[in-house]
Amino acid sequence: MTKLRWGILGCAGIAIRACIPGIVQSQTGIVSAIASRDLQKSQEVAEKLNIPKAYGSYEELIADPDIDALYIPLPNHLHKEWTIRAAEAGKHVLCEKPASLTAADAEEMVAACEKAGVQFAEAFMYRHHPRYTRIKEIIDSGEIGDIRGIHGAFTFSNPGDSKNVRFKREWGGGSLYDVGCYPISAARMILGREPEAVTTHAFFSPEHDDVDMMMSGLVEFSDNVALTFDCGMWAGFRNTIEIVGATGRIEVPSAFVTPTDESGQFIVHSRNERRVETVPFLNQYALEVDDLAYAAWGEKQPNYPANDAILNMKVLDACLESARTRSRIVL
Repeated sequence: MTKLRWGILGCAGIAIRACIPGIVQSQTGIVSAIASRDLQKSQEVAEKLNIPKAYGSYEELIADPDIDALYIPLPNHLHKEWTIRAAEAGKHVLCEKPASLTAADAEEMVAACEKAGVQFAEAFMYRHHPRYTRIKEIIDSGEIGDIRGIHGAFTFSNPGDSKNVRFKREWGGGSLYDVGCYPISAARMILGREPEAVTTHAFFSPEHDDVDMMMSGLVEFSDNVALTFDCGMWAGFRNTIEIVGATGRIEVPSAFVTPTDESGQFIVHSRNERRVETVPFLNQYALEVDDLAYAAWGEKQPNYPANDAILNMKVLDACLESARTRSRIVL
């Protein structure tokens, strides 16, 4: 079987812990090369993970004719530059979330990929897991009634890591970009439409370059439905979505990160009954890699078009503006 040959642009933890193993476990991909601005670092990772080639610059990796696609786990402010450079070199792109720092930047990235005829995908791995297909089937069946609201939370606590890129404002730091983007993208996916307005409140920490260490928000959709969410980098760990219907609700206790079989489960409450639905454990990173590969080969349309990244960034733009100005932002 033909394999999509991946290059990894950087040695970020998410690449080493999650995406590279996902490519290895995928049906379609192999990891052919990795690059770092520190050649010794990329060589060490390549040796540890059995990657054939290591480069000491991103430019060398992009120029490699034996690479078909690039995974970009670089700090957020570098996503735009290296996505465009990858596209211009004819490489497909899987870019870590958030796609960019603004919707305008995302538009440039998507346009560059379209011009070059390559696929672009934002790396929201969770939404490729089949449990969300099952959740949407339950909603569509009417079992929990019309959706009245969604609540999402994604928080963790790591305030003492002073060198963390998440705490650099110019680099696209902050909890909204890092984890708040998940419940927002999930609500858009579940409801199948775009928000109308947002209102948020944030804790901007002077100790952390004034990035949002915690944010709470209201995201308004049509039909009197809203997402309430909170995200944080200085709060106890949570990773949940709850979908509330007129006659029932669905709890997803591990909504975005699913490290074990059991974490793929979700709970349906319907007319005084409770049941646990179990979906087989699957590697979400492998699934997103396969989705891009099949689209790159022209075998299917991607599950989420490149334009989705622009739409999600528009909501993030509005959330940050609302928090900074203490106002409701109409989209």
